[in-house]
Amino acid sequence: MRVERLGQIAYEDALRLQQTLAEARVSGGEDTLLLLTHPHTYTLGSAADESHILLNADELAARGIAVYRTDRGGGVTYHGAGQIVGYPIMQLERPNERGELRADVVGYVRRIESVLIATAADYGIKAYPIPGLTGVWAKTPAGDAKIAAIGVRVNVKRVTTHGFALNVNTDLRYFDGIVPCGIRDKGVTSLAALLARPVDEDEITARLIAHFGAVFGVEMVES
Repeated sequence: MRVERLGQIAYEDALRLQQTLAEARVSGGEDTLLLLTHPHTYTLGSAADESHILLNADELAARGIAVYRTDRGGGVTYHGAGQIVGYPIMQLERPNERGELRADVVGYVRRIESVLIATAADYGIKAYPIPGLTGVWAKTPAGDAKIAAIGVRVNVKRVTTHGFALNVNTDLRYFDGIVPCGIRDKGVTSLAALLARPVDEDEITARLIAHFGAVFGVEMVES
């Protein structure tokens, strides 16, 4: 799998790149993992309620937050500096003899969770999934808090787009402007908040790449 570290890139530019790579993958191109950050952005997935963005247009403009409706699954989430976003563009296994694709998609999401859980474990953090909820969570004094969001799309050719967002040194105050993924009774956290110190983002990106290769059973080749 080819790996591209893109640094900060506007959401719409990353979306266009994903679409280009997905089309190429359908035609026999290679699997690719994009790793990047976005400027301040709220995105709404296919299940999102627009009322879950709590800021009005003037407040969004004043804070420099862009808003996009997307075709990924899930609700509203935030992207910004200090967060590592991963977009795997890869072709999943073929459906079984009954034409069932759902199990492949669910298994794909479970493997992404495993990558994120293993990465958090490298820093002594016990992260975990919560049945019925997407993402990866960690214990805080206030209860369960999401440390990583997951929202994916799989097209009819079984090629994936969108992916995950891991909060590393993220300014968590931006989550106050939304109801993250429509969940009102749980919080959001970051590696830096849990460790009470900043985390080297190049180091954790390297760990993410290594765990992705191990979980998915592929060789990761950086461009």
